[in-house]
Amino acid sequence: MMHDQRPIPLADLTRLSRAAPFWISLLLVPVAWVGALYGGWTVALLPVVTWYLFSALDAVFGHDKSNADPDTPEQSLFWYRVITLIWTPVQFCLLFSLIWYVPQADHLGVLERVVLFFGVGVITGTVGINYSHELMHQKNKTERWMADILLAMVLYSHFRSEHLLVHHRYVGTPKDAVTARYNEGFHRFYPRVLRQSLHSAFSAEKHMLKRRDLPWYDRGNPFFRYWGLQLFMLVLALGLGGWSGLVLFLVQAGTAIWQLELVNYIEHYGLTRKHLGDGKYEHVKPQHSWNADHRMSNWLLINLQRHSDHHYKPDRRFPVLQTYSDVEAPQLPYGYPIMTMAAMVPPLWRRIMNPRVRRWRQMYYPEITDWSAYNSAANPMPR
Repeated sequence: MMHDQRPIPLADLTRLSRAAPFWISLLLVPVAWVGALYGGWTVALLPVVTWYLFSALDAVFGHDKSNADPDTPEQSLFWYRVITLIWTPVQFCLLFSLIWYVPQADHLGVLERVVLFFGVGVITGTVGINYSHELMHQKNKTERWMADILLAMVLYSHFRSEHLLVHHRYVGTPKDAVTARYNEGFHRFYPRVLRQSLHSAFSAEKHMLKRRDLPWYDRGNPFFRYWGLQLFMLVLALGLGGWSGLVLFLVQAGTAIWQLELVNYIEHYGLTRKHLGDGKYEHVKPQHSWNADHRMSNWLLINLQRHSDHHYKPDRRFPVLQTYSDVEAPQLPYGYPIMTMAAMVPPLWRRIMNPRVRRWRQMYYPEITDWSAYNSAANPMPR
């Protein structure tokens, strides 16, 4: 039975006032420009607001355990879809107007510029890549193109192929680089996932073409689009801001990628699907992703933290993602802003999460007594 104590009536769900809190990301745009125009301590406002303010707001406003009807028709979700559609041009204008402005702003020193674009990377990673994730899961080409444009702005275009073709299919198995292993600190996870996810994404697309008897260099390989879009972004940054603008573009891209992989790290840490023998694994269930229904951070992250339901039903748009009780899915003690900060300190992370992973194992898989193959991802590759 799903944790559905407070179902949201359709008439309430479709109101603009109900969708409006998910538009909170737009408030980060003027915060970025305050840093650019005033310099000094204001250049640090973006990470402070995104991490610390939303952590505090989660503590004040608590959890949202209400669930919308998952069968809500798509036309009823108009006001929710609009924010994900307008964010692509908003982010593009913000990023490249700053790349044009900042290199010629005499009141900004080198450190201020770098810190400002670190903060911009927090936006393009926390909001931009997250919105691209929502868009890439949709069937219409416009939304998928917008996902590609957002990912090109952070030089991480292959994330779409890796996420749709590898991660969703093989989550919780040794074939999924993104599933963080038990006791694997983030600083070991990060270089591993950077290396493996690019390789697995390209291999997945190559395999898709091979099944149609086409070579990897066929025009249908989306990597050509990825490379073209990324090259366009780099040339545009160089043209608008010179070499300084290009470096600042790379600072924000690197920050955004780090933000994404921090989130990837915490979403499945230590959670594995049971190996049934001969390379077969159980189906993905809500219990294979960490769930968090903290109200304010889910407004900022368009319900990304309801991750248990996203993997269980990947086609659901973010307004109708369900939250689960602690009987149905493992729960994070805090929202992503606090959890990502904790992940940067592996001893603290292990103290918070390892007991929760052990309880999860005892709860769902008491019959498994030896977890060593799961811990080291040494189980057979899925067929």
